[in-house]
Amino acid sequence: MALWDKFRQSTKTMQDQLIAKKNDLQSGAFRDASMAMCALVAAADGSVDPAERQKVSGLITTNEALSNFPPDTLSQRFEDNCTKLAADFQLGKVELVQTIGKTKKKPAEARAVIQIGIIIGGADGNFDAQEKAVVREACHAVGIDPSEFDL
Repeated sequence: MALWDKFRQSTKTMQDQLIAKKNDLQSGAFRDASMAMCALVAAADGSVDPAERQKVSGLITTNEALSNFPPDTLSQRFEDNCTKLAADFQLGKVELVQTIGKTKKKPAEARAVIQIGIIIGGADGNFDAQEKAVVREACHAVGIDPSEFDL
């Protein structure tokens, strides 16, 4: 099996797991951490171009695992996070990683946030080194060993 096919199957499995747990993933902390993760992955190279922003926003609002939340609320939180990163990437990154870290006390939510980051990172067919690095950083923020996700 080609490496990409293996990765695609892995993200499909993660998506299925998220959908199965969706009723447990309804807290505001999970919502906020998920949108922080999406923004970090989208801006992993230091900026978010408009096309990428639009694509990630579309993925967020149509992802069944996030369907407990109003799509416009998700989009607005994602956009707000992207704006923070655009204004001052390093400061915004610190703030968003702290937001992700708030799920540490709920391991199921923390794991789901990491899975969402991997799914978003691989959605374009290329989960690059910079995207993996921000997901690894998020893993450390929530106390999950990145090797569990082959990062």
